[in-house]
Amino acid sequence: MVLWVFGYGSLVWKAGFEYDERIIGYVKGYRRVFYQASTDHRGTKEYPGRTVTLEPKEGVITWGVAYRISGHDEESLVLSYLDLREREYDVRAYLDFFTVECSVTPAIKNVLVYIGSQNRMKNRFYLGPAPLEDMASQIAKAVGPAGPNYEYLFRLEVALGEIGCVDDELSELAKEVRKILESQNGHSYIFKHLENGVCNGVCNGS
Repeated sequence: MVLWVFGYGSLVWKAGFEYDERIIGYVKGYRRVFYQASTDHRGTKEYPGRTVTLEPKEGVITWGVAYRISGHDEESLVLSYLDLREREYDVRAYLDFFTVECSVTPAIKNVLVYIGSQNRMKNRFYLGPAPLEDMASQIAKAVGPAGPNYEYLFRLEVALGEIGCVDDELSELAKEVRKILESQNGHSYIFKHLENGVCNGVCNGS
């Protein structure tokens, strides 16, 4: 048995499970948005953070990575892990995955994707859209068991850059969050890439 999993958020830089292959590519008809609440990783129930989900939109694509997991036992283990990690996401979707080389015909069919839907009856963690300044303020302040919400945003920005993806909306949000952090702390914030991965939190820089 073979399972493919598509990561478009934290899974891009931290799979958290063993895999056989990692491929850079995209899904069609969805855009990445910071509309999903995080109360267990990057925020709390009292002050949730914002993490990404996918929103249907015709004619757009979302870049990320696909992981291949082979074997029945390995698949069961990964699914158990992901169901726990992504428990605030209410939809398991199976989408076609494309690459630069295979932009018309899917490189992989039925790639598993976890999505937080817009259905507030089923997804109580859906925050929805908000003005850029409001989202940035929330992300700058929220902290959860996995660390600050802004760290999630900056790590994703770095990880997408490493796979050659430019997400303009994410970049604008990151820019706004940096402005808030700089005004609060009186110095520039630079997210540095280290040999063993990105740093824990935001590193001070000039």
